[in-house]
Amino acid sequence: MRPFTLVTSGAGALLAVVLLHAATTQIWELNGYPDFVRGRFSGISITYDGRVSLARALTTVFDTGQAEVWAMAAAPDGSVYFGTGNRGRLYRVDPAGQSSLVWTSDQPEIFAVTVDAKGVVYAGSSPDGRVYRIENGKATEYFAPGEHYIWALAVAPDGALIVATGDQGKIFRVTAAGQGSVYYETGQSHVTSLAFDAQGRLLAGSEPNGILYRVTAQGKAFALYKSSLPEIHSIVPAPDGSLYVAAMGGGVAKKSGAAAGAVTTSGTGVGGGVVSTTVTVTEQENGINPPPKPEATPKPVPAAPQPALIAATTTAGTDTSTDKSALYKISPDNSVETLWTSKDENIYDVALGGSSVLFLTDAQGRIYQWESTNRATLLAQTNEGDSTRLLETNRGLLVGTGNLAKLLRLESSTAATGWYESAVKDAGAVAKWGRIAWRDDAPGNPRGIAFRTRSGNSARPDETWSDWSAPTNNPGEIASPNARYIQWRAEFTGGSAKPGMDDVTVAYLPQNSPPVIRAMVVTGVAGSSARSPAADAQTIGHNAGEQLQVIWQAEDPDQDKLVYDLYFRGENERQWKLLRGNTTESTYTMDGEALADGRYLFRVVASDRPSNPPDTAREAEQVSTPILIDNTPPAVTLSGAARNGRGFQVTADAADRASVLRRCEYSVDGGPWTPVEAEDGVTDSAKERFLIRIAELAPGEHMISVRVYDSAGNAGVAKVVSQ
Repeated sequence: MRPFTLVTSGAGALLAVVLLHAATTQIWELNGYPDFVRGRFSGISITYDGRVSLARALTTVFDTGQAEVWAMAAAPDGSVYFGTGNRGRLYRVDPAGQSSLVWTSDQPEIFAVTVDAKGVVYAGSSPDGRVYRIENGKATEYFAPGEHYIWALAVAPDGALIVATGDQGKIFRVTAAGQGSVYYETGQSHVTSLAFDAQGRLLAGSEPNGILYRVTAQGKAFALYKSSLPEIHSIVPAPDGSLYVAAMGGGVAKKSGAAAGAVTTSGTGVGGGVVSTTVTVTEQENGINPPPKPEATPKPVPAAPQPALIAATTTAGTDTSTDKSALYKISPDNSVETLWTSKDENIYDVALGGSSVLFLTDAQGRIYQWESTNRATLLAQTNEGDSTRLLETNRGLLVGTGNLAKLLRLESSTAATGWYESAVKDAGAVAKWGRIAWRDDAPGNPRGIAFRTRSGNSARPDETWSDWSAPTNNPGEIASPNARYIQWRAEFTGGSAKPGMDDVTVAYLPQNSPPVIRAMVVTGVAGSSARSPAADAQTIGHNAGEQLQVIWQAEDPDQDKLVYDLYFRGENERQWKLLRGNTTESTYTMDGEALADGRYLFRVVASDRPSNPPDTAREAEQVSTPILIDNTPPAVTLSGAARNGRGFQVTADAADRASVLRRCEYSVDGGPWTPVEAEDGVTDSAKERFLIRIAELAPGEHMISVRVYDSAGNAGVAKVVSQ
């Protein structure tokens, strides 16, 4: 069984790991934002510290049937205009909530919309970038900058129209129909966002070097900040002079890819679309005046670490290549504070809601609220395939979505119902479920939360899983059948008190898994062993060393502590004899001569009993291949020694009582050994005859030595003297 692991954090991010007895019940606990955000939910809000409650209600204002809402703008009369793709349509929702189609462009995308003080609407179409003026239901071409993309539009305090373009990164100032000129060239590929600060100065975000500009006059700009992320996607000035800025990567690629795909489909506009290229821009090429020196570049001040929502806080010059997006606050003195970053979510828009900063991400269309306490709360999740725009109006916060393009409103009231489904928990083995419990401000559950569970033995819930259990309003025993996987669901019902909970725990006891023995080897300590082809047995002899060593490798799937019992028996014996019991070591060494010649088997039994009660402890065993002990050398008998002309011959008969013979060799007068094969051609039996013929042997007395080895490396030697 797997030991329960408790991880705690303290000063300096020290981690202490406490391993408890494996037989104790384990606890699956969800108690913070990172835990809860991994689940599926609808109508649910999650705070920084992991409080789960009903979210503010989301209502659908208008479903366009289009693919994306790219741009939104509020008119003085309370109407809202929004541009869509991929059919280039401009819609209006009036103060009474009635929607209508205002204009259809001959281009597939409307990425930019703005409304001036008189209620005149301007819309930019792409990828054949043109700006249109829509007044009294009539659209006329207003300005053609000669660029492919119109990314953003803004009306200056003097009434001039500011146009942000790509893919040459130019900003145009238009004073009348057809009367426009380049106001500032960034040297970037794209100008992706526009805004005016409290002093009426133009702010512009760019891509691909993530530079935020303050443009103070024609051809003159100051770089407020350079993000480590490629694109400044949204700029929102606050009444106190601060700026809230969202940076990300991939926004331009997403939009231009949509435009290219729409062009390919419809055949209108610029054929094939335009590919954005990344360039490296120097300060001189930017025309930044005056260029900030590197040492004077304002550095962001990291917010307090927030493990629940912040993947990594950043400072200027810090490598954030793994981050996807960031939210910055730039104060009136140009100091920069990184409020929020994420490695998983892109920030698509920012809005001010009273004293709070709201921002929208692409992860299921999540709407976050950044609090003055430097914490973020997940206010609501649209559960749409994409969400792109936020707009604060006198009728509430509006959200533009994609796949399909809808206009949603975040209400001030709480949703009537909501639900939360946890991620699936893998117990590692079939488990017995205990209690499910949660923390609520009001015991007895008057807050309207009902829990259900279900279980199964496949990693993803399917038709083989159990049905959801009956709802329970109070902590108690889990009714779902024992299985490897479990999931819980909390259903919220609103009322006079908002239902909310945190710190959900599920107790379970996994089935104990048996140990696994991976390998077992028996060998001589001093080194060599041989294998007989005549019998599948490892042979160990006197030359292999004075000791035998048994080595095994074992592990436990639950990481339980293991103990071992080692046994042996002769091949024809029936009972195992204990060599060593209750040992935690995985080797055993014994005197090699303690076993007489013969075949033996060794058996190791691994048990997890130190970590489990006797009735649930598990064992595994493995038996070695037969081990042949042979400490006796072959007997060698010489016969028939005789001169044969100038040569000499002798017959050697060799026999071994324990193992087969391996080789024969002879030496003349102590000289080099010469190998000889058995008379039948192969040396492979316990008895063999060897015919030794020496072609040239000088006259006189000579000593011929004959040496025969068995498979255990034992050598038998005999000699004969020739005259």
